[in-house]
Amino acid sequence: MELPRLFRSEQQHDLQPDFQAWFGNDLGTYLLREEQQLLSRILPELFGYHALQIGQVVNADLLAGCRIRHRCVVDVDGPTIPGLSPLRAEPEHLPFAKDSVDLVFIHHGLDGAPSPHALLREAARVLIPEGHLLIVGFNPWSLWGLCRLFRFPWAQLPWLRRPLSPQRLADWLTLLDFEVVGLESVCFVPPIGHATIRRRFAWMEAVGHRYWSQGGAAYVLLARKHVSCLTPLQMGRRRSFPAPAPVLATEARVRRWMTDFDEQ
Repeated sequence: MELPRLFRSEQQHDLQPDFQAWFGNDLGTYLLREEQQLLSRILPELFGYHALQIGQVVNADLLAGCRIRHRCVVDVDGPTIPGLSPLRAEPEHLPFAKDSVDLVFIHHGLDGAPSPHALLREAARVLIPEGHLLIVGFNPWSLWGLCRLFRFPWAQLPWLRRPLSPQRLADWLTLLDFEVVGLESVCFVPPIGHATIRRRFAWMEAVGHRYWSQGGAAYVLLARKHVSCLTPLQMGRRRSFPAPAPVLATEARVRRWMTDFDEQ
């Protein structure tokens, strides 16, 4: 286990502005389109009354395929999306009551948050029992994640700075009483910014979906919140009875017991 350093060369800061700029280029648009196709298959299966999206890094309604009518997005400073009720608040301090939201959606929020643990705890707090948590993040165990091992010119891109593997995320969710329903991933081509060159590797998409389905550049993880609903039974009052008085075994009484035993 890798422990945190005592002295850090740079301060941990919010990477959300960097994500917003990166998703505006050609490679980011390609990844976003692949993520939306996967979300369109998952969201229609989730039901409830209230859906909450934490963070808005792209100018698109990612919950468009959700059947939940009331949808709200919480962000400090993000674009206003038609169909989503905007709310300006800190993602680590949501202005919602406990057990009040049916679906919480986090789109690359854990990849850029200064404290992903606090964000997950807050999401678990507002979710109702048996509510769903849907998380989209960058996968460090992919062709894109392997770029961290090399000194490529794009090694300083935001999706390489603070990767969170789905395996570690599943461990965190288990501690928060979540059950991981399933995991899927998208985008198996190398991180090539030029669209023409990237099309030459289109065959890797079909191969990746068949033989390495969880090794794509971005993963979508669905988890369900489990809460124990056992109600403790209150035991009725027990009637108190006086303790029996101690019987003194005198010498005469012992002789009488021994005589009765010999006669039997």
